Order: sequence, then structure tokens, then C-alpha cells
Amino acid sequence: MSPRLVSPRLDYHATTPAGMKALAGAHGYIGQCGLPVTLIDLVYLRVSQINGCAYCIDLHSCDLLKNGVTIDKLVLVPVWHEAETLFTDRERAALRWAETVTRVAETAVPDAEFQAVSAQFSEKEVADLTIAIGLMNLYNRLAISFRTVPAAAR
Repeated sequence: MSPRLVSPRLDYHATTPAGMKALAGAHGYIGQCGLPVTLIDLVYLRVSQINGCAYCIDLHSCDLLKNGVTIDKLVLVPVWHEAETLFTDRERAALRWAETVTRVAETAVPDAEFQAVSAQFSEKEVADLTIAIGLMNLYNRLAISFRTVPAAAR
């Protein structure tokens, strides 16, 4: 069986530069909000894995590797709960929160999940983490809908 070639449907960066600039503003905020870059990239990766976004999985995997995350840790992100010793308490709480917020239609984001993330992060950090999760869900929807080709597949 030959591999399926994915062709981009639409260049949303060129089509809606003002819209993408607005999203870049939110992305820039997350980058300077005080949460560690590696933590944010782990969350971005996990959200992208749940959503099946090849473009973002490729992008954030590369970012994590560049920032010193080991291959062992990177490949175990989808099953972080089975490899807990590789992840800090805050990383586990953020990954758990990313999963429940990304699957909001299924989970309704239970109080227990909010309490668990709140035990590791301040109110501002929980809010910023949730913005990051929502933003990555939006970026995933753009990349998947318009078939953005991952760098590794070009």
C-alpha cells in the first residue's frame, strides 16, 4: 500500500493574516505568562496527540527535543500516566488538565480535575494553562481542517 499524500487545502496564514496575527498575540502571551516553556510544549504536544494533528505533533516534538527533553520522555507523553516517574507533579497535573479540557464534551471538566490542577498551580497559572490548551485546540483545528503538512513530511 502506498502512503497517502496530503495536500494542503488552504493557506490560512495568507488568507487571513489579521486572524493569524490575533492568534499569534495569544501565543505570544502564553510564551511570556510565566509558565515554563517545556511544560507548555508538553501540553501542546499532548493536546495535538489527542486531536491527531500531525503538523503540531511534529512541531512541538521538535521544540521539546531542542529544549532538552529526552527521547524516552517524549515518546511516553501519550501514556504519561504509566511513566509517571519521568514527569514532575506539575507536568502530570498539566497533562491531566490538558486531557480533560481538550475532551470537554466527554468529561464536562469534573471538579476533581480542577482541584487536582489547582493543587499544583496558582489561579493565574490555571487560567493561563487553560488558555494555552484552548489555543492549541484551535491551532489543531486549523492545521487539520486545511491539511497543513508537517515539516517532517515535506
